[in-house]
Amino acid sequence: MNIGDHILPNRLALAPMAGVTDLPFRQLCRELGAGYVVGEMISCDPRLRGTRKSMLRSNHDGEARPIAVQIAGSEPEWMAEAARYNVGLGAEIIDINMGCPAKKVCNKAAGSALLEHEDLVGDILRAVVDAVEVPVTLKIRTGPDRERRNGVRIARIAEASGIQALAVHGRTRADRFRGEAEYNTISEIVAAVSIPVYANGDVNSPQEAKAVLAQTGAEGLMLGRGAQGNPWIFREILHYLDSGELLPPPSPEAVHAVMTRHIRGLHQFYGEHQGVRVARKHFGWYLADRPGGQALRDRLVRIKLASEQLRLLDDYFLSCREAA
Repeated sequence: MNIGDHILPNRLALAPMAGVTDLPFRQLCRELGAGYVVGEMISCDPRLRGTRKSMLRSNHDGEARPIAVQIAGSEPEWMAEAARYNVGLGAEIIDINMGCPAKKVCNKAAGSALLEHEDLVGDILRAVVDAVEVPVTLKIRTGPDRERRNGVRIARIAEASGIQALAVHGRTRADRFRGEAEYNTISEIVAAVSIPVYANGDVNSPQEAKAVLAQTGAEGLMLGRGAQGNPWIFREILHYLDSGELLPPPSPEAVHAVMTRHIRGLHQFYGEHQGVRVARKHFGWYLADRPGGQALRDRLVRIKLASEQLRLLDDYFLSCREAA
């Protein structure tokens, strides 16, 4: 799969998720099979560039290429300038957010709120494409609500504006994350444009991945919540698509090793105080279905020291081995 001149190793992508797809998690998902990852959403507002949050989200130290940065906003000129600014920092692909349903984003007429304003969509896309020489991609939903699914029209506007790949979440803005993703609109979008399309939404297993690809005809799959606490899902899907066989789940030793590396990475990336706090949600996802996982999470969320988080994690997996 290609995005512009970038040849990707496979057709699986990690979706950009604010507060989740930071540098440590992106690196981990790449190592476990993701062929393409997109950084957390960055506001196009130049007044926010010097904030700690924006600077952390702009950190790509040691990241494998291509480096993809997602920008969000509703002003074509600001979006164009944000694209130029991030390319100057090393971005090799600019992704435009028109899929986020969060109120704090949509209340500023950005994210998926833009789907209601097709003329403005075109203005933003053309401004960003004209501003930079790197490929520009777009992430959308199927429409503002179920009565106004305009994903096909938006996709055609995107292709005509020079967008080089598209990711489509199979829900409307109004749906947020409720109910099940629908793939009929994604299938219609795939048929309507010639640029690569990633299908996104409710892919939580290799079997679902194969079914979504077959139903939509999409060239790739973009995984978001399905990778939270389960970065192994990328290699599991790749193996299943290639062989038709399911890999066994990762051993407790493998889970322990990956969790430890991930949590250490968060502590180092954010510093101990913030890293300990960020790690808490990841513990919740990793431990959700493990024996005694909820009890351990309840203890971990009260821990304020990085060393204590890691010690409790070690003790838990040691007790699991002894009980086996």
